[in-house]
Amino acid sequence: MNQEITRTEPSAPPRHFSVLLSPTRRSARLARLLTAAQLTSWGLPSETASQIVAELAANATVHGRVPGRDFRLELAVVDDGTRLRIAVTDTRGDLLPPGPGTRRAPAADSESGRGLLIVEALADRWGVALDPVPRKTVWAELDLAP
Repeated sequence: MNQEITRTEPSAPPRHFSVLLSPTRRSARLARLLTAAQLTSWGLPSETASQIVAELAANATVHGRVPGRDFRLELAVVDDGTRLRIAVTDTRGDLLPPGPGTRRAPAADSESGRGLLIVEALADRWGVALDPVPRKTVWAELDLAP
């Protein structure tokens, strides 16, 4: 009796990274460093994504901070490897940033207020999602070259 042996290629392992970090400036820096290391291990460019994570994590530590509650950084390669999704979730769902296209540049002498403008300039898409109370997620996506 002849049997046909079918070989199946192993599917690529899912590329998803998630970490909880305390809402401190040091953790915002750590989020950026972890992003660079994780994307490098996946063989993906990390410079733009690391900058986006730096801005989103800094916002989570400054504007989304609730003492005793962490923020979450998630990285995922989605849509059959064509997009990198970055998500930062904090516990200040009551304090939502303006959505895409609605940000205005701060005064020239202002020391803050440019973070989401940078995200908007670097990301292919970004937005804000309300999560179960009391959380919100600010996400950004980068298209990956084939």
